[in-house]
Amino acid sequence: MTASGLLGEIDGVGRDRKRGGYSRHAFDAPEQDLRAWFGERALGLGLDVDTDHNGNIWAWWGPPGPDAVVTGSHLDSVPGGGAFDGPLGVASALAAVEALQARGFRPTKPFAVVVFAEEEGGRFGVPCLGSRLLTGTIDADKARGLRDADGVTFAEAAAKSGFDPDRVGADPARLGLIGKFVELHVEQGRGLIDLGSPVAVGSTVIAHGRWRFSFAGQGNHAGATLLADRADPMLPAAATVTAVRRLAAGVPDARATVGRLVPTPGGTNVIASTVDLWLDARVPGTATPELVSEIVLAAEAAAAEEGCRVTVTRESYSDDVVFDDALRRDLGGWLGAPPELPTGAGHDAAVLAGFVPSGMLYVRNPTGISHSPEEFAEAGDVEAGAAALATVLERLAR
Repeated sequence: MTASGLLGEIDGVGRDRKRGGYSRHAFDAPEQDLRAWFGERALGLGLDVDTDHNGNIWAWWGPPGPDAVVTGSHLDSVPGGGAFDGPLGVASALAAVEALQARGFRPTKPFAVVVFAEEEGGRFGVPCLGSRLLTGTIDADKARGLRDADGVTFAEAAAKSGFDPDRVGADPARLGLIGKFVELHVEQGRGLIDLGSPVAVGSTVIAHGRWRFSFAGQGNHAGATLLADRADPMLPAAATVTAVRRLAAGVPDARATVGRLVPTPGGTNVIASTVDLWLDARVPGTATPELVSEIVLAAEAAAAEEGCRVTVTRESYSDDVVFDDALRRDLGGWLGAPPELPTGAGHDAAVLAGFVPSGMLYVRNPTGISHSPEEFAEAGDVEAGAAALATVLERLAR
């Protein structure tokens, strides 16, 4: 089966009729269906499938062991996301294994395809949660206490799905098996459009993080409360949204976004009592916290002017990641010197890069759009990516 054909098999899973695109989140029904699909497909290739205690799925070609060659990605999405972000890497890994088997290749090193849980943070708010738990870069108690929009904790959702939440956390034994990790992903930008290449090798991931701003004021009646008598948290929240854009525009190559804002209680004729918004900030180098500090000062000033309060909580943060030099050179040499690309998008490979030699391959996205239904990859480019991944895995595992 080709990578395009495998993606076609899951085309109807998790379609979001309201937002468009797909909504597939950790432990929900669509994501569980995708997990079952992956397990069935992996077993059909003769792989041995198991799930670790953090919800990451592993499909082993031969016995597990140290110095393993591992590839894979994720199956979850952002709300209303595209069809390729995550599943392309999983489908390409399965297609690469099938292609290698068809030409008689058998790995001499341990080999696995992995599906990481909750990479997008679309349900519990923390990106790359499965790989962070594996590596111990998030506290297990913090992870267990993460809540979705309905107040369900990660621990409760895990337990309902058959996982023991008490076992969530760092897994040095499993992590210690990985010798090298390579993730294939659709490009989340237009670099390959401009370069005229179907595939690129990843070079860096810029520093990024997420922060929650919680504004508290006084809930009240929209018709009976004079403007002068209000402490309306929506005003400092709105001022913060505009400050984010203004302040980020003054920092070279900064990307800062407010993509989610939640007023409580959320009635049309009610002055909100609280407003929460989430900031996603990414700046190359070490400037991300500095930019966020400026945004926090602006938020505090706006809150004070309206007689409100604001609390800021960092939910996640990662420094710049430079992928392993030797592995990056090998990938480029084996694939005929394709372009190298930096990215502002986070990936599980970037989390693992702090612990094991890791690399990335990107497949051209002709729209240049991602985290949106318009995300796309041509079938020819999809197959070129899967073929490139097969070449890399054969070199690494022989």
